[in-house]
Amino acid sequence: MSFGDTQLELLADRLRQAPSSDPEIFSAAVGVCARFPVMRSAGKTGRFDQLLATGAWTDAAFALLALELPAWSVRRLVYEDGEWICSLSQQPNLPPAIDDTVDTHHPALSLAILSALVEVRAKKADGMQTDPLRVRQIGPVTDHVVCCDNFA
Repeated sequence: MSFGDTQLELLADRLRQAPSSDPEIFSAAVGVCARFPVMRSAGKTGRFDQLLATGAWTDAAFALLALELPAWSVRRLVYEDGEWICSLSQQPNLPPAIDDTVDTHHPALSLAILSALVEVRAKKADGMQTDPLRVRQIGPVTDHVVCCDNFA
C-alpha cells in the first residue's frame, strides 16, 4: 500500500500544529500505516485499542510504532527547551555520527513519536530503503569471474 506525499505532508503539518493528542489525530496516523490494517485483521491491535480508549496517548504512540515499524527503534527521546525530541533508528548500535536517523520534535511526547512515524512513512514513500532485511537485487554477471584468494 502506498501513500501519496500530499497525504503524508498534510498529516505532518497537522501533527506539528496540534497542541495535544486526541483520537482523531491517532485515526489519521493509523490511516497512513501500511501494516496496521493487516495487524488489526489478525487481532493484534487489542492493546493499542485499549490504550487509545483510555487516553494513554504516549503508550498508544509507542504501541503503534511497534506495530507499524518493527524494524525501527527509539534511539533518543529527550525533553529539551520545552520540546520532546524523538529519534528513530534502524541501527541503534551504530555511532550517532554515521547512523541514518529520523528526528522530530514537538511539545507533546506522543505527537513527537507520531511525527517520527510519519517521517519514516514519508521516507518509504520516497522510495528510500528502510528495510534492513531487504537485499538489493542485481543482474547476472556477463564478464568472467576470477577468484583472487591467496591459498598459499
